[in-house]
Amino acid sequence: MGNGKKLFVTVGTTRFEKLVYRITDESILKLLDKLGFDFVQIQTGIELLQISIHADLKHAIFKKFNSTTVKFKGDLNLTLKYNRHFEEFDEEIKKADLVVSHADAESCLAVLKHNKPLLVVINEDMTDKRQSELDEQLKKNGHLYYCTVDNLEDGLITALKTSPKTDESLFAKYLGKCYAFFNK
Repeated sequence: MGNGKKLFVTVGTTRFEKLVYRITDESILKLLDKLGFDFVQIQTGIELLQISIHADLKHAIFKKFNSTTVKFKGDLNLTLKYNRHFEEFDEEIKKADLVVSHADAESCLAVLKHNKPLLVVINEDMTDKRQSELDEQLKKNGHLYYCTVDNLEDGLITALKTSPKTDESLFAKYLGKCYAFFNK
């Protein structure tokens, strides 16, 4: 890893192939490079997906144990590293300059606890009403930004403009109210 920024992408234990494939799309990779990122750590969830890199992008792929690393050559100064899961999830968050996550309350809380910018990408194939309402409220309170897979570029740019407000007690209180309301 060089002196650039680190992006950590997590999908938890869910299947969210659309996000993993979109984050490795040529247009997103070029945007990340332009935004100063040189390392992208991708936690793929249930299974390590087939890695598909655009043929025009010169790269080398290295496999070691349960991870795969893709190093780009030429104009794109970027390294991707894929893992199914991390034992030290909090450490990955601490090292990141931006975290891109699925809409999961535990993941959101872990990122906000470390005062890191957070972009939640809504999995439109899975999101239930509770997660949508939680994301809306957290965005309204300035804790995170969210987008869909289709407008990921705009979401990345927006999330990097300002850091989220972190007040763990307010977030925890709101989360408690949400779960109490939906568990009646």
